[in-house]
Amino acid sequence: MLRLERLRADHEAALLAFERENREYFARSVPDRGDAYFAEFPARHRALLAEQASGTCHFHLVVDDGDGELIGRVNLVDAEDAVADLGYRIGERAAGRGAATAAVGEVCRLAASAYGLRALTAAVTLDNAASAAVLRRTGFTPVGDTVLDGRPGTRYRRALDAAH
Repeated sequence: MLRLERLRADHEAALLAFERENREYFARSVPDRGDAYFAEFPARHRALLAEQASGTCHFHLVVDDGDGELIGRVNLVDAEDAVADLGYRIGERAAGRGAATAAVGEVCRLAASAYGLRALTAAVTLDNAASAAVLRRTGFTPVGDTVLDGRPGTRYRRALDAAH
């Protein structure tokens, strides 16, 4: 089992450790965040909290209920007109065990019930079959082509209602 925790100031150290531990793993499927991301992490963390306080973004840590370990992130960004963009990443040690599907499913429920969103969008590169599978399993449907960091991809969308 896992749980989502809304991002807080006291998550900073654990989140930085998670990102450092999984940097090479994430870079295999998404562009690396670069050294500046890690060097400027405290300021970036404060900026995320400010965005969240404004209501335009909702950031969450994915925590393993069994041992309390931070295993991923799932975020809703750029909320406007009751639609937000979904992003997520699960660390290497938890990959392939359904954590991404469970976290995305849970954030879809929160998006509708707690944040008042009516739809979510997401995008994945064509070579990221695992992320595309998570989106399909959680009710997202392809709506068009896109380019992500110079790589071809697909845009997805999922309508939400208060029951989901």
